[in-house]
Amino acid sequence: MNDFFDSLETRVPEVREAEQMAALARQVAHAQQHAPAYGELLAGVDAAGVASRAALARLPLTRKDELIERQRQQPPFGGLAAVTAPELNRVFVSPGPIYEPGSRRADFWRFARALHAAGIRGGELLHNCFAYHFTPAGAMVESGAHALGCTVFAAGPGQLDAQVQAVAALRPDGYVGTPSFLKMIMDKGDESGRDLSSLHKALVSGEYLPPSLRLALGERGIIVRQCYATADLGLLAYESDALEGMIVDEGIILEIVRPGTGDPVADGEVGEVVVTSLSPEYPLVRFATGDLSAILPGTSPCGRTNRRIKGWMGRADQTAKVRGMFVRPSQVAEILRHHPEIQKGRLVIERVDDADSMVLQCELADGNAGSQAEAVAATIRQVCNLRGEVVIIPAGTLANDGKVIDDLRPIDA
Repeated sequence: MNDFFDSLETRVPEVREAEQMAALARQVAHAQQHAPAYGELLAGVDAAGVASRAALARLPLTRKDELIERQRQQPPFGGLAAVTAPELNRVFVSPGPIYEPGSRRADFWRFARALHAAGIRGGELLHNCFAYHFTPAGAMVESGAHALGCTVFAAGPGQLDAQVQAVAALRPDGYVGTPSFLKMIMDKGDESGRDLSSLHKALVSGEYLPPSLRLALGERGIIVRQCYATADLGLLAYESDALEGMIVDEGIILEIVRPGTGDPVADGEVGEVVVTSLSPEYPLVRFATGDLSAILPGTSPCGRTNRRIKGWMGRADQTAKVRGMFVRPSQVAEILRHHPEIQKGRLVIERVDDADSMVLQCELADGNAGSQAEAVAATIRQVCNLRGEVVIIPAGTLANDGKVIDDLRPIDA
């Protein structure tokens, strides 16, 4: 199973970067011309000059909450889509609500690559337990499976007894869906005495895959691989047999930025996943997913040469309400920008004597506290309209977990 889906996966990294940056410049020009919202957002931007990661980092982010508002004002896609009928063949809806376009182009969401890495091959039958109703997950996988030449049983979620009966009767080779539902199917098969042994590979997503569950399914003869995807962007990254992080998909440009900003962080540092899609139908530029991850160093031992991420590591939206006021990661970032001597900062919120307490923990680049604490406290009042204490801590104290705001108050507080 170590063969590759296509030659893109094994490109020399420098060649991939050059080709993707050239594609980026074309995509920015395409978005400006064919997606009205980007005509406004990127007005005055010289598309030809957006041919580097540094130039990309200067473009504005597009966030989910902005997407909801844009779609409300300009339905259905907020002026961000560049596809119309007959190429536009489906419309989906995700919580928000957010409406997403589907395209009749083969493997529009690029899932074939992840399926192939999971061992799925043409001619096989795939048991698809992702939802087909409202959300695009079921259609995403089916499009990729058809591109591989697979037959798909459109199972969807739920109806556990019927799922077990179908697996026993149809004898599918592979499963796609959440890992917990696969476990439920296998456990129900044991309970009912049905033979589900045809399932020997699975691509899972949508929730955390505990190592113990991967091991337990492996002991049953099911090789489990996982992928990371979103309803807006399709496939973002996927596992290979190496099981060392997730390899970034070839159809996107992925950045990791400091939460609350659009500023890229160093490789290895946890931050928010920001993605620019190279799909012409829905040319999302610097779309902030709200998810946390980090770039892993080097390339995968499997031979694929694209960058790797650690996988999904939580949510970047750490907005908290303190004394009736919202405090956002962007405000913490603004405070830090006012004080470049701060190397790293984290706002810790606690409940002390039945009152909210804010403390900004600061690592100073030069390690010299001096009179900085008082000046930083004044900036907190100016930016947040709230009083907060400042504590200078040794460099390297704060964990590399992407947290900008750490709300330690009890949930019922």
